[in-house]
Amino acid sequence: MLKSRKLINWLGLLGVVSFAFYVLAVVMSPIAYPGYNWMSQAVSDLSAADAPSKELWNQLTSPYGVCGIVCVTLACIFVEKRLSKTLRFGVYLFALMNWVSYLGYSLFPLTTSGYAGTFQDIMHAVVTGAVVLLSIVSLILIMVGGYKNKKYRSIAIFATISLALMFVGSIGIGLVPSEYFGVLERFSVFSATGFNAVLGCYIFAGIEWMEQKQIKK
Repeated sequence: MLKSRKLINWLGLLGVVSFAFYVLAVVMSPIAYPGYNWMSQAVSDLSAADAPSKELWNQLTSPYGVCGIVCVTLACIFVEKRLSKTLRFGVYLFALMNWVSYLGYSLFPLTTSGYAGTFQDIMHAVVTGAVVLLSIVSLILIMVGGYKNKKYRSIAIFATISLALMFVGSIGIGLVPSEYFGVLERFSVFSATGFNAVLGCYIFAGIEWMEQKQIKK
């Protein structure tokens, strides 16, 4: 079966590589940031303009960003004329979210840990709002399209898990004490990157494999 894989299938694994490097960056970057408390501070503090961990963060997330963008772009090509319109549009919006995240956060990193209120910080917040909105809408569309057709129920389940983690993070942030902000925030940031890896796995396995697997059930 591996011999029948095309180049686009193998490139789908870049989604898994992207997720692995993001986890590595989140885990390892605090080493270069004395006093950083992952339980109370946001992940974006690690890449702030004045953060001592910025250089290490950029090194570790460089493969994450490139591999992730390639993966979601390939996903758009891979699902063309496949799946349902709702599912395809959900994948397209998810890819757009990744592009907005990649370009937006690169152009507008936080000026310092927390929120300093500068123009750059305001734009960082705008990018975050756009990323969250696109993530929610895209995952909902994938859920609707996936649950509507039992052949694609598995991807709908993954989208549901991802959206649930996102809501746990965003809602939990407002409910827990500030010293646990970072813990809840990580539910949200890992949910999107994790779903990107899921898309990559589907590209690698092939839509036909997913359909046959569901039909056999």
